[in-house]
Amino acid sequence: MRLHSTDDLLNGHEYPATTTELITAYGDSQIELQNGTETLGDVLSRLGEETYHDSEDARTAVLSALSHKAIGRRYYSDRDQYALGENGPDPVSF
Repeated sequence: MRLHSTDDLLNGHEYPATTTELITAYGDSQIELQNGTETLGDVLSRLGEETYHDSEDARTAVLSALSHKAIGRRYYSDRDQYALGENGPDPVSF
């Protein structure tokens, strides 16, 4: 299932709920990520034991615990310094 499909699972659950309850109910659900897959149980287990008061709490927790498989290019930054010999923007004095 896609990541946004976890919202359907979490919205249908009765709250408050603990991490263990969510893992028991949905832990085997595979989440398709940009660079692979992982189970919802693996994601939730990174969080330790928590109590979620509603589906939004659970969704935020899941998003915060996704692995590097959920992002595009790792370590990419458009804020890196210019390499030697490259012309950066002209300095501006305020």
